[in-house]
Amino acid sequence: MPGTSPTKTPGRAILARLTDAGVWLGMALLAMMAVLIVLQVAARNFMDLGLPWADELARFSSIGMVFVAIPALAGRQVMVAVTMLPDMAKPKPRQFMILLADLATLAFAALMLWSFAEFLPRAGKFLTPALRVPNWVYYSLALTGSLFLCAVALHRVCGALRRRDPSAAFHDYRDETGQST
Repeated sequence: MPGTSPTKTPGRAILARLTDAGVWLGMALLAMMAVLIVLQVAARNFMDLGLPWADELARFSSIGMVFVAIPALAGRQVMVAVTMLPDMAKPKPRQFMILLADLATLAFAALMLWSFAEFLPRAGKFLTPALRVPNWVYYSLALTGSLFLCAVALHRVCGALRRRDPSAAFHDYRDETGQST
């Protein structure tokens, strides 16, 4: 595309927006989880009342928060990593090590998707104990996050194979004027 740098492609901007939405959803889930836990503790201590639905919903929020935020971390290249060896390496071996890490992330995401494909058709129809929602609803955010992680890792691997800088984070999809690119 004219005027588009090699690291700013339409696919990259779409992934950046989707992962940003995941971060915002993750923050909302974190807030909901905190409120539910405080509510549950208060109900137990002050009213001698257990709230199993609050515990289950807080667990749903926790699982969802992790899975919807991970693609943004992978795309921004801020996941927990030991970078001493790549940081000391020359550019070509460094790019190969980053590609290898991205391939491992892609393999993990593909394994998660395969696991969901095996697990959800059988277990998805059963209801959760307290909320009485199907398991496929309960694990929907984990599945969504795994799909986005796979897309982010695949985008990074394809970019590295096209000789683009694999260390470039894609979270900045706006130019200097604040316009989307």
